Amino acid sequence: MKCRASCLLVLLAGHALAGENNVNAPKPFDWPQWQGPERTAVSREKGLLPTWPKDGPALAWKARGIGGGYSTPSVAASRVFGMGYRDNDEIVWALDEASGKELWFARVTTANRRIGYGEGSRSTPAVDGEFVYALGTAGDLVCLETAAGKEVWRKNLPKDFGGKMMSGWGYSESPLVDGDRLICTPGGKDATLVALNKKTGETIWRAKVPEGDSAAYASAIAAEFDGRKEYVQYLRNGIVGVSAADGKFLWRYNKVANGTANCSTPLYQDGHVFAASAYGVGGGLVKLVKDGADGVRAEEVYFTKKMMNQHGGMVVVDGYLYGANGGNEGGYLVCLELKTGKVMWDERKAPKGSIACADGRLYYRTERGTMLLIESSPKGYVERGRFEQPERSRSNAWPHPVLANGKLYLRDQDVLLCYDVKAK
Repeated sequence: MKCRASCLLVLLAGHALAGENNVNAPKPFDWPQWQGPERTAVSREKGLLPTWPKDGPALAWKARGIGGGYSTPSVAASRVFGMGYRDNDEIVWALDEASGKELWFARVTTANRRIGYGEGSRSTPAVDGEFVYALGTAGDLVCLETAAGKEVWRKNLPKDFGGKMMSGWGYSESPLVDGDRLICTPGGKDATLVALNKKTGETIWRAKVPEGDSAAYASAIAAEFDGRKEYVQYLRNGIVGVSAADGKFLWRYNKVANGTANCSTPLYQDGHVFAASAYGVGGGLVKLVKDGADGVRAEEVYFTKKMMNQHGGMVVVDGYLYGANGGNEGGYLVCLELKTGKVMWDERKAPKGSIACADGRLYYRTERGTMLLIESSPKGYVERGRFEQPERSRSNAWPHPVLANGKLYLRDQDVLLCYDVKAK
């Protein structure tokens, strides 16, 4: 009996120690990369506040001094990760998820202030177990250890792959981790997209897309079509699909492209892809169709000027698409029926902004910094709360809202705010 009790204590102690040492253990509703776990900007978390008090949800903590930039944070391994310019360096930082206290920061390279809007980084780090991946504005791609920020490997997209950007705002893509691979977009004729071994950085394949498209400002997604996986990316001349197996070019759709900045992440559902850009262009839905034994082509279903989405992103909920329509000239939130493009409603009370969704609500952050809570319903615009963020900078509130483990994160240049949105 005494031996059994002693053995039980040793076993319990071992489990406790293993839990303490497993700093990379995920939580149920982490947001480990750009636009969340499935790159849809939709969280599966339930039990969040259905309405907000007059002054908004309670502020859990505030982190100052993180460095300037437009990088949206990611949340994983009990940490919050982001990028920014701090003094003369571009860095990746990690904060404690519970308190906002900085745990470590790692230098990526010298801050590139020659680009437009040179306040800081644009890329959202991707967290995958013991590693975190981040892309700097000059194309420096780094793999760091999640626990302490130690560098594992690095590449430079222009130098190593001949990468080229479509215009002058710097690399803004957020790398995609898919299985044992890391997918990113140098741009240009020799390596429009590349697949790298995520542990070593070695090249697995280079996708040579016809027309040699320069990289735009969007991030790639993975899609399953006809039993095969492909990567869909928005480039300078339009959206393209390449084979996940070997990078073979499959299809393209150019109508949604502009020559200035294609930014929003494409959306994929049931063999269809939707993409949109601003600067007077609009959005289009295409259907992927088999073309011969191994080919794929994109057939346009519709094109609409009612979704000129600049860089605030879009979400699809129960067959309806929500996003801001409008670019530099202004804009407002719109709800479309995805399969037809029919406008269900548009609302000037919600000016141009960025979007995420959880538990039947849209979390919408206007470019000026106002945070809105809106029902995700095609029946009409129903607002359930709004508040003004404290300590607003003079810069546009471009970092997207992030939802993770009952918290809402808002980044404004040198400040990161964490709000408690879990229903009590």
